[in-house]
Amino acid sequence: MKKTTIIDLLNESVEKYASNPFLWEKTQQTYLSTSYAETKQLCHQAAAGLMALGVQKDQKIALLSEGRNAWIIGELAILHVGAVNVPLSIKLEESNDLIFRLKHSESTYLLVSGTQLRKIRAILSDLPNIQKVIILDDQDVYEDREMSWNQLMAMGTSYLTEHPDAVVQSAASVLPDDLANISYTSGTTADPKGIMLTHRNYTANVEQALTLMNIPTSYRTLIILPLDHCFAHVAGFYSFMASGASVGTVQVGKGGMEILKNIPINIKELKPNLLLSVPALAKNFKKNIETAIQTKGGITEKLFNFALHTAYAYNKDGFNKGQGIQILKKPLLWLFDKILFSKVREAFGGQLDFFIGGGALLDIELQRFFYAIGVPMFQGYGLSEATPIISSNSLKRHKLGSSGHLVQWLELKICDTDGNALPPYEKGEIVIQGENVMAGYYKNEKATAETIRNGWLHTGDMGYTDVDGFLYVTGRFKSLLISSDGEKYSPEGIEEALADGSKYIEQVVLHNNQSPYTTALLVPNKELLKQYVLKEKHLMWDEAGKKAALLKLQEEINEYVKGGKYAGQFPERWLPTAIAVISEPFSEQNGLVNSTMKIMRSKVEERFADRIAALYQNGAKDIGNALNMGALG
Repeated sequence: MKKTTIIDLLNESVEKYASNPFLWEKTQQTYLSTSYAETKQLCHQAAAGLMALGVQKDQKIALLSEGRNAWIIGELAILHVGAVNVPLSIKLEESNDLIFRLKHSESTYLLVSGTQLRKIRAILSDLPNIQKVIILDDQDVYEDREMSWNQLMAMGTSYLTEHPDAVVQSAASVLPDDLANISYTSGTTADPKGIMLTHRNYTANVEQALTLMNIPTSYRTLIILPLDHCFAHVAGFYSFMASGASVGTVQVGKGGMEILKNIPINIKELKPNLLLSVPALAKNFKKNIETAIQTKGGITEKLFNFALHTAYAYNKDGFNKGQGIQILKKPLLWLFDKILFSKVREAFGGQLDFFIGGGALLDIELQRFFYAIGVPMFQGYGLSEATPIISSNSLKRHKLGSSGHLVQWLELKICDTDGNALPPYEKGEIVIQGENVMAGYYKNEKATAETIRNGWLHTGDMGYTDVDGFLYVTGRFKSLLISSDGEKYSPEGIEEALADGSKYIEQVVLHNNQSPYTTALLVPNKELLKQYVLKEKHLMWDEAGKKAALLKLQEEINEYVKGGKYAGQFPERWLPTAIAVISEPFSEQNGLVNSTMKIMRSKVEERFADRIAALYQNGAKDIGNALNMGALG
């Protein structure tokens, strides 16, 4: 297959879909569109502005902003001058997070939104290599080294008047194997790694992704995920660009909370046909729907729950829905869809066909819920080092509970610890090869050599395939529980079950590093525990009440051991024998959750090393110990 650049992708789409809307943005009262032809014109104008500033091929330009037209146009402009975009998460704070990435990437220019500007101003004195800070929103006052986006565009207009072919000539010099992005990992280790993604990595992954799903030119999506992540790049704006479809961004607010509040409003306004999601957002959507139904109460709530369970029984695992006697439920489900589920879908604009979920371990109950209400949430799997899409369920082919079918033009094998390929249904490390595999980690040859071996990307994830070619991801290969006799087990499934199966448990991290038994760090829902103690145990929140709360937590864990209602779901040796109750949730604020809402196991274990050590001391198996009592406050 011909190797292409992102510039080729844009040019081909402009030729085919010049007048189609590509970008949708709401800055005032309503969404306004920008066509493919207009997008290219704006991109050339911004690229010419960068050339007027003196930007050279292969220079690094960082981009720190919420999603907006200028984000996408800015990246395209950077690529047209042969430079490299270093997309940064708006969740990063100025301290070491931003400083490390800007210094390590050797960025010389920076595009930043007005709301993120304070972070840059706080550290600019530590960044002597930054020549210009280009601010996407107009400011009353510009400080040293700062300029506006409008000024850049004006410079571009003047430059094109004098050098009309400059951008086209520059773009022609960009090759498929040239870098497009340096995308930094979320920092689950001490220093985040810069993933080098080429133009061809992106265009190849777009081609691969489109073997799983069709995107009609009439389709719209609202990108509710951060644009800095390559999932939003490929499944969002570049796959839509290749298909002549259109992309909207969430209305920018004064802060993160305002942007979150705008998401449901903007979904109703833009009426997307497809949405990208992650487990945390999916759970929030589900919770909002359930709360709305519970508020109505009475017959509505009972009817909704009955309709939901009827749909669960009919749908089964998606690919086998309506089989056997279940076909008799089809007319009833048609009625439920007309009077109930169609009304629920109005919250998503009424035109949403499906979600693509970017979480390898998306809860099966979440999948069944969204499938039942008529907007399937198809789970996919990928990682940034693979640009990122490896597999996904889709309208064409799906099995709920799996991570989907492989994209075409990609090889995958499941390997044991010695690197031997395993047959279907045997678990091992997921290893892939294809044009979507990254060029390596920037300035980190050691990590690159460890991850890419003989042309194969070792993902560090554990899984297996079935005979139909569907992939099942079961956890991290590198975060295994290891017992004292050397046996290994992936903890994610247990952790998810404990947290999702109990309203009193918010978060769990299991630990076993060649130890006599497995332990857990557990974050409780204190408010619900207090209600339980008061209403069901008729106790105050004193020593006796806290003791009762801790015993309730133990009861919830015991549901998974012999005699419990979930007994047999997991091997008992991997269930926690001793539990440390943690007083604070694992969050982005305390550095224990990354920007994709995943708990950073290594950092949690480091932070609570003393608590873990105490779980192997005398008396630790009694959940009512002094440390746990103290953690309840």
